[in-house]
Amino acid sequence: MQVSNQVIEELNKKSFNPSGMNSVVGLDGFVDKIVTPVDKRHGLEQNFDAIDTLDALGERISAAAGKSTNIELFPRFDKLGGNGPIMANAHVCFGLSVQYIGALGRPVIDSVFEEFARKTNAISLANPGITTALEFKDGKLMLGNTSSLEEIDFSRIIEVVGEGAFIDMLAKAELVSIVNWTMIPKMTSILLEMVDRIMPNLPPIDTRNFFFDLTDPAKRSAEDIREVLRVISRFQAYAEVTLGLNYNEALQVCETIGLKGGDKNEESLCRMATEIRRKLEISCVVIHPTDSAACATKNGSWWTPGPFTENPKITTGAGDHFNAGFSAARLCGFSPLTSIALATCTSGHYVRTAESPSTNQVIELLRQADQSPS
Repeated sequence: MQVSNQVIEELNKKSFNPSGMNSVVGLDGFVDKIVTPVDKRHGLEQNFDAIDTLDALGERISAAAGKSTNIELFPRFDKLGGNGPIMANAHVCFGLSVQYIGALGRPVIDSVFEEFARKTNAISLANPGITTALEFKDGKLMLGNTSSLEEIDFSRIIEVVGEGAFIDMLAKAELVSIVNWTMIPKMTSILLEMVDRIMPNLPPIDTRNFFFDLTDPAKRSAEDIREVLRVISRFQAYAEVTLGLNYNEALQVCETIGLKGGDKNEESLCRMATEIRRKLEISCVVIHPTDSAACATKNGSWWTPGPFTENPKITTGAGDHFNAGFSAARLCGFSPLTSIALATCTSGHYVRTAESPSTNQVIELLRQADQSPS
């Protein structure tokens, strides 16, 4: 990873320290059950060969067509999951003052979220979904049970939080991140109510930022995607709006709104980010494949490689850490280029360690990556 001189110079001049700034994150929540599919067993417990690629799993499943197959899923660990909790947890590690609102257990917080709920003064709206996450060298397969998330709607938010308290919560936040639209069936109606009833009542401030992440919208219809993008665009009248997309999501959005897709190279990523931003008329679009990132604002577009690793310890939550790093860096006043560099290293540290980094650890990885052979 060769880091731009501009990034190094900016890091020498500015501090990556969002401590004390207010972050509100929501609205999902999952218990993630991380498992490994077994290829061949040689004994008890972890004495087995894993199915280590999605291709290999696909071949195993395809070979069972017209017959049957049995695939053992070896449990690694359970962890808090959902795009919102993972992103919020990363914000906590950066020193942000975080208020979480989402699906963490009702009427009692699920045990996997207890510590997280204390750290984020969390408000729970429903029971969490359940994700069984199969991780491979070439990707991951997420099997989700989301029935509990159907309970989350605007009336539930107002019932649990109170309209005045909800307005006050958003009014005090420099950053509001609303993620996992795909898995929350009533999210578009929630956003409509927010932009019609809540946003006009917030005091106008220059530092208010909204971050949106659709989260793998392939299962949603093209019209559903177009509708939520129209609603997201309306938030721009009240805040600086950023839409975060991984590579596949960027392709889906391009197809849905009539734009040309592209490869994962610098030119294509910058073009897609630029055209999506212009089409939606929002402040920023950021696109992050696994090994690089690009973003576009009204002032131009930027790209940077990331500290890619062939052997990640975990991949579930990598995109959420990217989003946390990018949004926190922007809050600290960093340029788009430095922000995507810090974001790739936030994600890079997490996939190497399975732990959310501090800001100092992010900067350390960035400087290490800059010094390593490209």
